[in-house]
Amino acid sequence: MITRRQGWIAAKVGDDLVMMSVETGVYIGLNSVGARIWELIEAPAEVDELVARLTEEFDAAPDACRRDVEAFLADLEGRQVISR
Repeated sequence: MITRRQGWIAAKVGDDLVMMSVETGVYIGLNSVGARIWELIEAPAEVDELVARLTEEFDAAPDACRRDVEAFLADLEGRQVISR
């Protein structure tokens, strides 16, 4: 399960999302797809659920979408934005 970690605030800027850790002051900017993933994990979600929704919403190939989602989630996990 992918879950958001506490302590991050977020604000929409157009289609993008700007986030900040209240603990560390670190800023992260997410494009529209990253912002959509952040919305989808408002409640804990499985990677399969995310890939299914994103392939449908963005008309993406499932294999490519899974690779991109996994890489994105790994980056967020490394920045301590999410946990698995």
